[in-house]
Amino acid sequence: MAKEGAEKAEETEQMIEKETGKEPAEGGGGSHRLGDTQEMRAVVLAGFGGLNKLRVSRKAMPEPQDGELKIRVKACGLNFIDLMVRQGNIDNPPKTPLVPGFECSGIVEALGDSVKGYEIGDRVMAFVNYNAWAEVVCTPVEFVYKIPDDMSFSEAAAFPMNFVTAYMMLFEIANLREGMSVLVHSAGGGVGQAVAQLCSTIPNVTVFGTASTFKHEAIKDSVTHLFDRNADYVQEVKRISAEGVDIVLDCLCGDNTGKGLSLLKPLGTYILYGSSNMVTGETKSFFSFAKSWWQVEKVNPIKLYEENKVIAGFSLLNLLFKQGRAGLIRGVVDKLLGLYTQKKIKPTVDSLWALEEVKEAMQRIHDRGNIGKLILDVEKTPTPLVSQKQREPSVQHKRCDQMANDSTETSEAGEEEEDHEGDGENKERMPFIQ
Repeated sequence: MAKEGAEKAEETEQMIEKETGKEPAEGGGGSHRLGDTQEMRAVVLAGFGGLNKLRVSRKAMPEPQDGELKIRVKACGLNFIDLMVRQGNIDNPPKTPLVPGFECSGIVEALGDSVKGYEIGDRVMAFVNYNAWAEVVCTPVEFVYKIPDDMSFSEAAAFPMNFVTAYMMLFEIANLREGMSVLVHSAGGGVGQAVAQLCSTIPNVTVFGTASTFKHEAIKDSVTHLFDRNADYVQEVKRISAEGVDIVLDCLCGDNTGKGLSLLKPLGTYILYGSSNMVTGETKSFFSFAKSWWQVEKVNPIKLYEENKVIAGFSLLNLLFKQGRAGLIRGVVDKLLGLYTQKKIKPTVDSLWALEEVKEAMQRIHDRGNIGKLILDVEKTPTPLVSQKQREPSVQHKRCDQMANDSTETSEAGEEEEDHEGDGENKERMPFIQ
């Protein structure tokens, strides 16, 4: 049973509405009701597959159980793992329908029994074991963190997955120290940019990065040496550093595993934290999975022993939700928020999208068009669909157009859309670019 009673929940809802410039609805609550049940908007994945499996629907609003917080969501993070979940391209996928999403930010609206240290109205960010892409979420208190007053909700939604993953790999697993070198793939993505920023907090760390060529201008100041993602980066790295690097952070898998191990110096560490090479089309591809698996170099423990190399893996979601290390992660978040307060790190937000624009947002990350994090802004009004002929060029849109034209990867048509908007013209929504 939620603490504080209905009066405080209603007062909080009015405060949220006031903050966003909305007038409180009649009766004090801004939420829709079906009989006696309050409803909310949420992105629902009806089944595993293509973008057409996603819908924004109305669902019953959850209430906090013992030890949980109820959060009125303001923004949600979109990660590559969400694409893999949509495709069913993960181990032991949950049953559908489900609400995707693993991180969000917002305002505490109610407290479950035994919750201490938080008050209604607190600004927070949180990890959620699915269900984040909704107007309201409930999650255990151990996965919730207060955010600084000067941190925006979009920054807060971009913070947990990217920066905690980067910190854990660099400092908890690889023991990054002064004078070391790091190779990171997808350097223009959310984790890649977090890695680059955290490396800058340690003196004389050299960062090698791979990214699509069109991203180089935007991220050149955060990475010491940049290479095109399709180039022979092994030779490029060795040309600059004959011994190789101390740390390799690989989110691609496939043949990059063998390449990464070959680049390690003695006592170096290779860390796999993703397998995006398995995602080549809109839907799950057995061929891509098999190809990626086949290209992974078979690891010989004796060879690791002889060459003094370390190979590791990291999954933040498993560490949190399956392996019970929430206490460790809370300590890491505290350190990261300290660095944020000192203005040493800052989340890179690529663009903001309404819940109704989740398909377009997913396509953008699938096409590797983003620089930094894509955010679902719960309060954002969807941008009207415009045709290519109608669209007027503007400064805000030029960056999007450049990304679309220069992207080195395009998605393969894996499944036909069930619903088609408009009359057959090429129509698209343009995001709000930060």
